[in-house]
Amino acid sequence: MITSRDNEKLKLIRKLAERKHREREGLFAAEGEDLVEAAEAAGARPEFVLRAGVDVEPALLDSVSTLGSGTRVIGVYPQLWGDDEPGLRVLLDRVGDPGNVGTIVRTAHALAGAAVVVGPGCADPFGPKAVRASMGSVFARPPLRGGVEALAAPVVGLAAHGGAPLDDEPVGGLCLGGEREGLSAELAGACERLWTIPLQPGVESLNVAAAAAVAIGRISSAGR
Repeated sequence: MITSRDNEKLKLIRKLAERKHREREGLFAAEGEDLVEAAEAAGARPEFVLRAGVDVEPALLDSVSTLGSGTRVIGVYPQLWGDDEPGLRVLLDRVGDPGNVGTIVRTAHALAGAAVVVGPGCADPFGPKAVRASMGSVFARPPLRGGVEALAAPVVGLAAHGGAPLDDEPVGGLCLGGEREGLSAELAGACERLWTIPLQPGVESLNVAAAAAVAIGRISSAGR
């Protein structure tokens, strides 16, 4: 059992809280029994798993946790990116909140079996908050890296204003812009059509994760 805070595995977990170290090591940490179980169910092979009271003293595991309440288990996994499997893809452009990125990864997987393409300026999908928000979908439906070229036609962009109502026409790729600026003019120009979600008077916009859920749900129901 690990009894020293200077243990190399604990040092690595501390480092993985920062994006630069995750990218350099090609690893990330998943905290909590539910995420470790989701990783196992998806066939993800860990570098190692530490369980409180079994592999490490509970207080030491808590000391490297990014959760406010501590944790009972932490697994360290290789960063696995998605492949070229066909199907709907959701492109995120400059979505900077890791909770939104993780939630959209989960939503795309849950509603449409879709993969998320992480574009420029996005939060790291393997960061602690994003992994937690994905609730295991980061293992079951790994994200991809790329831009609009990674999407199959027809490509639809979700704009805050100026688009047409959601329709039932086929969609190969869905583009979502960042929290502040929304869909960029460049990305909007690359889309074959634009959607706007109708809102009640006085409501300016939806959170990008909520908007993604509405659009992906519509695409999924239209394809059935």
